[in-house]
Amino acid sequence: MKAIQHLALTLSIAAGAALPVHAAPAAAIKPTVILVHGAFADATSWNGVAAKLRADGYSVIGAANPLRSVQGDAQAVANIARSVQGPVVLVGHSYGGAVISAAAKELPNVKGLVYVAAFAPEQGETALELSGRFPGGTLGSALAAPVALADGGKDFYIQQDKFHQQFAADLPKAQAELMAVAQRPIAEAALLEAAPSPAWKTLPSYFVYGTGDKNIPAAALGFMAERAKSRKTVAIPGASHVVMTSHPKAVARLIEQAAEAK
Repeated sequence: MKAIQHLALTLSIAAGAALPVHAAPAAAIKPTVILVHGAFADATSWNGVAAKLRADGYSVIGAANPLRSVQGDAQAVANIARSVQGPVVLVGHSYGGAVISAAAKELPNVKGLVYVAAFAPEQGETALELSGRFPGGTLGSALAAPVALADGGKDFYIQQDKFHQQFAADLPKAQAELMAVAQRPIAEAALLEAAPSPAWKTLPSYFVYGTGDKNIPAAALGFMAERAKSRKTVAIPGASHVVMTSHPKAVARLIEQAAEAK
């Protein structure tokens, strides 16, 4: 009898030792943050935000947004989100806001949407129409001559000598000039494509933008935040369209609040 009790005790100890000592409960797993850039930018525009999030223990993915069509770009982002095990927070900048609004619609693992100086269109609206609905935007006069595409479409760039003041006025001139050189063009078709039914109608949303934005007027951004019933809206005085680059800590803080929300 004593031998049997000893054997049972030994097996119990061995089983306990096999368990990970520092294993965290599933509820403590931090969401993965997927950062989606917009037009005239690329994933490196999120570098400061990504560094802060990673330092705070978050897994981060900087998605390469094709900038070709709302539905096509949304599918590309949705594919990334589906590959992630566990919850996801989608973060979109500028046109990337329209993309995450469409991408999250059929994704059960998305827990929140963060719009960073971003479009949050209603069904049927286009980015081009929204940007011109309120006064204050000057993007049209800053665009370079369109680049003709083989399929008959057009690509848009910002003139390099106007990029600093138009897109990134609160960044050092030298930094903005390099961003202008590396800017990613957006297809005209993407700006003219009507948005599908948006995910912000069913998912919690958060907004942050700068009051000095010249691409999407602050009035338009505030309107979209209110319409989406934003849980928290942060308007940073004087910040430019690339508020995530010029104010990465403030943007990362809002993303973390979205990630931690119950």
